[in-house]
Amino acid sequence: MFKIVGVIVGFYFLGLFGALLGWFIGSAIDRTMMYGAGGVNPLNNALRQAVFLETVFISMGKLAKADGHVSQDEIDHVEQFMQKLGMTTEHRQQAIALFKQGADPAFDIGPTYRRFMAACGHTRDLRQMLLVYLIVMAFADGHLHPAEEALLTDIAARIGYDQAAFRHLMDMVLNQTHFAGGKTTTAAALDDAYKALGVSKESSDAEVKRAWRKLMSQYHPDKLMGQGLPEDMIAMATEQAKEIQLAYELIKKSRGI
Repeated sequence: MFKIVGVIVGFYFLGLFGALLGWFIGSAIDRTMMYGAGGVNPLNNALRQAVFLETVFISMGKLAKADGHVSQDEIDHVEQFMQKLGMTTEHRQQAIALFKQGADPAFDIGPTYRRFMAACGHTRDLRQMLLVYLIVMAFADGHLHPAEEALLTDIAARIGYDQAAFRHLMDMVLNQTHFAGGKTTTAAALDDAYKALGVSKESSDAEVKRAWRKLMSQYHPDKLMGQGLPEDMIAMATEQAKEIQLAYELIKKSRGI
């Protein structure tokens, strides 16, 4: 009930962003009335969720258009992204509108990221998850265009990552994706596994384990949901965690530990 009211009221006052915000706030109130209040303020959590999704889809549009052309691979990636979120037809339309808004060359992402930092900036894991999704998006067509790289670097700076930290994260994410679907049979798989964890062959067993534990903690479903990651996006974080686990298992096997 409150979900529907929230969408209508939010759209009336704030447009598409307001509808998303109303959806999350209404859902949170509905859950609270049904199950009782939890440990997290549902209104604050709903705001973070709405801002996170708004930022993701606007940024995806900006990235897709960065090289001057939105490719079919990029469109397919966004479609798959929405399917994984399990969006209704109405919310898919809102997400597509946000994507198109970001794809407009005249659109300024500055206010979007100021809103993101105000709502989510205090949480490193949310900032990192945003970058992870955008890095994967940028490589959806198989390569990284210089304009896409420049935009990603700019976005990273806006949310508190210097160039070295961003490069390190991008290298880790790209190598984590090599383990999607359990594929660990390539000749360079072990090298990829070390890069996926952000360590090297020279790292000690303790350092490797510490890096693995840190990454698994960052992708823990309960932790991410508590910090404001939309519930529908948890499955995607879980997929990333599986890739990290596969990389770690390969390293353990090679070291005999």
